[in-house]
Amino acid sequence: MSVKPIREHAGKSLLEKYLPEVSGGKHKMGCAGVLVTPGVLDTTGSQTWDSILQANPWLKTTNLVAKPDQLIKRRGKAGLIAVNKTFDEAKQWVMDRIANFTDVAATFTGLIKALQEYADDIKEHKIKILIRRAGPNYLEGLRKVKAASDKLGLGIKVYGPETHITAVIPMALGKIDPLPEPDLSAPCGPPVRKMIDLKGKKPTPKGHPPAPAGTKHTLVTATPETTSIVYGMQNRAVQGMLDFDFMCKRKKPSVDAMVFPFSGNHYVKFYWGTEEILMPVYTTTKEAVQKHSSASVFVNFASFRSVHETSMEAMNYSSLKTIAIIAEGVPEQQTRDIIKVAEKKGVGIIGPATVGGIKPGCLRIGNTGGMLDNIVMSRLYRPGSVAYVSKSGGMSNELNNIVCRNSDGVYEGVAIGGDRYPGSRFLDHFLRYQDDPNAKMLLLLGEVGGIDEYDLIDAVKKGRITKPVVAWCVGTCASCFTTEVQFGHAGAQARGDMETAAAKNKAMKEAGFHVPDSFDLLPEMINKVYTSLVEAGEIVEQHEGETPQVPMDYTWAKKLGMVRKPANFISSISDDRGEELTYCGMSISDVFTKEIGIGGVLSLLWFRRQLPAYATKFIEMILMVTADHGPAVSGAHNTIVTARAGKDLVSSLCSGLLTIGPRFGGALDDAARMFADAQGSGVAPKDWIEKMKKSNQLIMGIGHRIKSLANPDQRVEIIKGFAKKNFNSTPVLDYALAVEQITTRKRANLILNVDGCIAVSFVDMIRSCGAFSKEECDDLMDFGCLNGLFVLGRSIGFIGHYLDQLRLKQPLYRHPWDDITYIQELAGQGPE
Repeated sequence: MSVKPIREHAGKSLLEKYLPEVSGGKHKMGCAGVLVTPGVLDTTGSQTWDSILQANPWLKTTNLVAKPDQLIKRRGKAGLIAVNKTFDEAKQWVMDRIANFTDVAATFTGLIKALQEYADDIKEHKIKILIRRAGPNYLEGLRKVKAASDKLGLGIKVYGPETHITAVIPMALGKIDPLPEPDLSAPCGPPVRKMIDLKGKKPTPKGHPPAPAGTKHTLVTATPETTSIVYGMQNRAVQGMLDFDFMCKRKKPSVDAMVFPFSGNHYVKFYWGTEEILMPVYTTTKEAVQKHSSASVFVNFASFRSVHETSMEAMNYSSLKTIAIIAEGVPEQQTRDIIKVAEKKGVGIIGPATVGGIKPGCLRIGNTGGMLDNIVMSRLYRPGSVAYVSKSGGMSNELNNIVCRNSDGVYEGVAIGGDRYPGSRFLDHFLRYQDDPNAKMLLLLGEVGGIDEYDLIDAVKKGRITKPVVAWCVGTCASCFTTEVQFGHAGAQARGDMETAAAKNKAMKEAGFHVPDSFDLLPEMINKVYTSLVEAGEIVEQHEGETPQVPMDYTWAKKLGMVRKPANFISSISDDRGEELTYCGMSISDVFTKEIGIGGVLSLLWFRRQLPAYATKFIEMILMVTADHGPAVSGAHNTIVTARAGKDLVSSLCSGLLTIGPRFGGALDDAARMFADAQGSGVAPKDWIEKMKKSNQLIMGIGHRIKSLANPDQRVEIIKGFAKKNFNSTPVLDYALAVEQITTRKRANLILNVDGCIAVSFVDMIRSCGAFSKEECDDLMDFGCLNGLFVLGRSIGFIGHYLDQLRLKQPLYRHPWDDITYIQELAGQGPE
């Protein structure tokens, strides 16, 4: 498909038509909570498009903005476009750019980078930016953005949860004056709300009994004794539920058990305050219910593929009265099946596609209410007087914040989920709230699509619901579009005028609901109704008690920079925490791209540096020449015997490796130290040999049982030849060869053996390659890295012998008697 060039001027000329229609000449654009204002244009009065062009030269540019190569160059440089990616690379690219919703400060890191990159453009076009953000670590995020704004001179205004979520929109549009920015230096905490002044009157609760229930409530209201079973290994969610319980001063945890079918029955450790407790995990729901029959809530974290099966099974157990289905994307037919069975068995369903619900002081379903700081901020640890229902789980957090700041808090809140067929409807919950004397005021946050709000309207008209209801349906902007708009939820689409948000808001207002003129005025309406209830004596405000404290998780506290702890381990050779594994700073992809080989990898992991190519080649030669020396040597023999005893590979390998020592393969480090010290001392080879003889010390690296000067070891010749040809100097090797000339005069097999040749050549290599200091060279010999090279190389042969014995199907080894000398005499009893 061809891409036609679109000139900026052509695109900007569209502004002539639409700018005068937007906000009385104030021209703004909004995206994801950040509002930008190109506030230099004015299409009011007698100005024409030509006069606007003259006053604003930047509108006259005619660059091609849709030409593919330019698009990729410009956007690609900013990290906004990726090309020629494999599926896995594309997946990783997208994941890297998804906002970190668990940490606002981390999310804003990318925003700050963009502000720094485009600061000049923002100032040139006089763009105004307003930010309103809440969530985990929001205060630190706002501080960082504000600091960046001040440094760049952008004049960004920032607001937190103390400001209504949509308040920045009328500010940006010039409808209201900008609000004072919050004090970002103040500590984060719940809002301080003054009690309503009754002017000396003592409130007298009227205590009207609720109307009798006309229907049976299938969702049982939680109590401080309600417990649940959680399906799925959702440790973080369970810990959040337990922290909420502890904050609410429950006597016992609200989670009795977990179900995870992919492992055996076991226990998982959780915190109850500062103490650790064990939570049982079962492989089947049946066993969990049998052993915890008091649990009445089933929190189902199963995926959309298995949620139907697990929910249907849960409804077979009469002790489970309420099931919360968290998964999104559940097929509508399966949802209807679940609802049908639930109605038949009298089981309440919350969801699918929900965060759950919360009842302060009693129960929190899953992650409802967010992190603990948000629980405290919204005072969800103790009950208030306002009971709400929403579809959106994300908006339920905003409702918690709004209600807390404009009343005495939340009594209960439920997010029924945004699917077209929710397991429970608005009416189901509002009937419960109506019949609960502690829920004094009801709050509804509906949305475009569906007709559930009309059932609620009918209940109010018939007098079934008599408590005051504050309500609003979001999605009123849908009428601004010429075609139907599908919002975020599956059910958020109007299929007719009756399902539009505007029509529902109008109908609710006519039925006597307290409906504000806009969502922005919802907090004001809640406060107004709440105040009237307090003044009427329906609600008696209580003095706010002490804010409970729950210990913060160490990982989160460390992430916020609040604590520090010395590490138990220090590692400087590899790192698997980032996008790609690194060996001493080199990514694994570079390891292969640069073709550094096994010698290069070993140099990075053992020596923490890249060695010259000849040095890594020499390391590989060492591994090759030490790989094996036949089945007769002690290490190979042990490996073979162990393999024939039926032991596994690791056991057989370890059996062979444990024979490596001073008498077999473990003399390399000693040989290196001996010859290096001797050569460095300036003592002549002949005098050094005499010195060793007088002190009764063997010269490590000298001597072979079979090989001699006349029958040289080809491994030694290969190592010696490579060192002479490639190393900058070989003083220690030369010294060892001079010693060999003297020792072989005594006996022909007292040659420089392969261990000794490797040892002295390795010393020359590390000393002459320029990568190590003298002290580092001495340390490497003391650390045993030369013996490590022998262990690594010989492991290849030992594994080969193990596989060979299995391949040949060799039986258990038993040593023959005729090869054993038996001594029958008792110790100490010699011949008389």
